[in-house]
Amino acid sequence: MRKRYSRSHEGRIVQSALVYTAADHGIKPEQIDHDAVKVVRRLQQHGYEAYIVGGAVRDLLLGKSPKDFDVSCSATPAQIRKIFRNSRVIGKRFRLVHILFRDKIIEVSTFRSCEAEGFKNVYGSIEEDVQRRDFTANALFLDPLDNRVIDYVGGVEHIRKRVLQPVIPLSRIFCEDPVRIIRAVKYAQAGSLRLPWRVTRRIKQDRALLAEVPSSRMTEELFKILSTGSAGAIIDQLLRLDAFRYILPVPAELALSNKHYRQKLLDRLEALDRKRASSSEGLDRKDLLCFFCADYLLDFGPFADQQRIPFREGYYAMKEFLQPVTPANKEVEAALREIFRNKGRLLREEPAEYRDDHRAGRHRRRRPRKRSGGGNEGGRAPSGAAPSTPKA
Repeated sequence: MRKRYSRSHEGRIVQSALVYTAADHGIKPEQIDHDAVKVVRRLQQHGYEAYIVGGAVRDLLLGKSPKDFDVSCSATPAQIRKIFRNSRVIGKRFRLVHILFRDKIIEVSTFRSCEAEGFKNVYGSIEEDVQRRDFTANALFLDPLDNRVIDYVGGVEHIRKRVLQPVIPLSRIFCEDPVRIIRAVKYAQAGSLRLPWRVTRRIKQDRALLAEVPSSRMTEELFKILSTGSAGAIIDQLLRLDAFRYILPVPAELALSNKHYRQKLLDRLEALDRKRASSSEGLDRKDLLCFFCADYLLDFGPFADQQRIPFREGYYAMKEFLQPVTPANKEVEAALREIFRNKGRLLREEPAEYRDDHRAGRHRRRRPRKRSGGGNEGGRAPSGAAPSTPKA
């Protein structure tokens, strides 16, 4: 292990970071995504600092296979775009660059300044950028070309001690971004890291802030939880912290008031985790929704005692159950069919002449076409027919 030094504001030379060599950290080059290495190499060849950062480094140190590899560098988005023709700039508040490969995207960010508020486009140095990271386990920089891990905040030691420590002061960390509450629980459970009591206490104080998170971000966070392989443990911990009610109110209230539903939900999520661990190709969003919604729809929702379920009612019951999470309509439709198909339950289809109006924001039914030779006079709908339904 070596040390990195820099100058303080007073001009004194001070230790700023610990540098762990391959013998110290144990990460093998073959564990690192070759496209991420290629991105870092190209940036360094053009004279910029560049490192693999965040969750990928944390997972490698924990002995896990990272799902994504992100890169952080000293080049601005415009400079990165000039180097990589296979790239695009995204984001408004803080611009990122996606470098596109055949089967993956490498996300590249620019070092952020401590002076920036929120996610504004104010760039800085690596020393400033590390202070913008949420937890020390995510604030590590890996140079894959010489296999060094640069640690400004003691993150390597915290990972070895299996503890999740914040970088940002607790008075600000969750107020600035309430989604960090979900991520703290997710990192702790997925990485077998301990949450210090002061972090747990702060989560309980700030958990209501989750109600203000936009539905689009909450949707992505739910699917990330269900994809971790530790979904059961994460949701169980969020329930214990009484934070889940601000993420998904309907299932949270049911789980807190009905111990049988809570146990069935956690058992189902553990089955999901086992299936994900044994699946080489992973699971799509339809499969994730099946595991999460099945018990409610079949045994605890409005159709618990019914063998034939109207598709329209089942669809909207599932959408209401998931609020404020808003998965794509086609994902909900596919999951709904799969749930009842696997359980031997039938979905009662609506008449074919009723068109799908829900995507246009209209939930009224349309008149069916007149049938020749009698039938429904005056274009009236058959008695008992339900309004228009989503297409499958």
